Amino acid sequence: MRDSRQFTRRPLLAALIGASCVMPALAHADINPNFFGYARSGIGSTAGGGSQTCFKAAGAPAKYRLGNECETYAELGLGANLFDQQGTTFDFASRVAYVTSQSNDDESLKGDDNNIALREMFVTGTNAVSGLPDGSTLWAGKRFYKRHDIHMNDFYYWDVSGPGVGISDIDVGTGKLNFAWVRSSGSDSDNLPDEDQRLSDDTVDVRWTDIPTNPGGSLQLGVDYGRASLSDWQKDYYDDAGIDYDEGDKGWMGTIEHTQSNWFGGSNTVALQYATDGIITSNGNAVGRSTGSLEQEGDMWRVLDSGHVWLMPDKLDLLYAAIYEDKNMDDDSGRKWFSAGVRPVYYWNDIMSTAMELGYDHIEPQSNVAGYDGGDHHLTKLTLAQQWSAGRGAMIRPTIRLFATYAKWSGDAYEEQLSAEGYRQAHALDTGSGPNNVDFNDTDGLTFGAQMEVWWGS
Repeated sequence: MRDSRQFTRRPLLAALIGASCVMPALAHADINPNFFGYARSGIGSTAGGGSQTCFKAAGAPAKYRLGNECETYAELGLGANLFDQQGTTFDFASRVAYVTSQSNDDESLKGDDNNIALREMFVTGTNAVSGLPDGSTLWAGKRFYKRHDIHMNDFYYWDVSGPGVGISDIDVGTGKLNFAWVRSSGSDSDNLPDEDQRLSDDTVDVRWTDIPTNPGGSLQLGVDYGRASLSDWQKDYYDDAGIDYDEGDKGWMGTIEHTQSNWFGGSNTVALQYATDGIITSNGNAVGRSTGSLEQEGDMWRVLDSGHVWLMPDKLDLLYAAIYEDKNMDDDSGRKWFSAGVRPVYYWNDIMSTAMELGYDHIEPQSNVAGYDGGDHHLTKLTLAQQWSAGRGAMIRPTIRLFATYAKWSGDAYEEQLSAEGYRQAHALDTGSGPNNVDFNDTDGLTFGAQMEVWWGS
């Protein structure tokens, strides 16, 4: 009996071994892996002692970046073209992000200030759906989806990234249509008995892009509608608790954006946005997707202008940005934010350049803001950096830079006494944007250090 079992297993074992050898060879016969990513890291100190302080106005969604980043951050991606026949292609992409506090050699990604996150894992199928115009792309998975940002301060003003499904780049003759359904989640720890009982939030994103307007100019129109997808037991729980979620759990945002190429050797983008209720991010980036916040009612409008121009061809270029945002929330937790910044760069040769960045943020909060006190305040930040890069141009990387940064703000940096929860209440300076090595009653600060920054692939 034992010999019989061994005899019958041998052909099966041989088949499995053969399949394990042949299948990888077949699967990877025509696959060309693509490695892409982004990274920054460095070292910095604060004048007077301590590690580098990052200067960000309390309540501001973003800060000007040059010489003002206190962490090591990296995104590493792997992808491949998996199929390319008769005009139809399938591609795979993945991305993992890492962040550490940049304070030691061996930094565990399990620490409070350190993290590892899966950011992308998706497949696209171009010309996979018959009957649609050439170039239409079907996709599904977790991805960065058509994000719009300002590089100087890393402000993402239109971002519905997350797990989802959609079809994009449908050529309609005048521009292209794009449809997506994406998911995010939030936690209602104030009301639900268990803060880990997540609120699922769905956002439908519709965009009409690449609409020609003028020579070198194009228009993009978008509408995002988001709502919390509550389960029956969650609705019952809120009803029993007398919590009204009919308005705060949903909202919409409209965007009009014009991009002009051949703009003094570069480009310019101006955008106007209006949003309501649950789609307004209470703090930070990623406006455009549902936030998981119930009872959040109000409206927001925003106008942005940013771009890159050459003031002297191949010698002097300029990044610039201007933002005005007004969040008017019914519970008085909103604020007005004005931001403006410039970054001129002078190129000594193909490798060496000198950059200067001047940024200004002004915050006018409503009376019930959280995390900082309710007084008007502003912050001005100036950085001078000597850089060595792989070519000329503000967006050329890799770059190694030496920098010195000076910032001045109105009033005390933060409250002297710790709160009941054990943290410092911010006044003019955000206490959560990195190490804070200025005294509570300081009104200015100076840092210096070195940083590398690189991106590659796509």
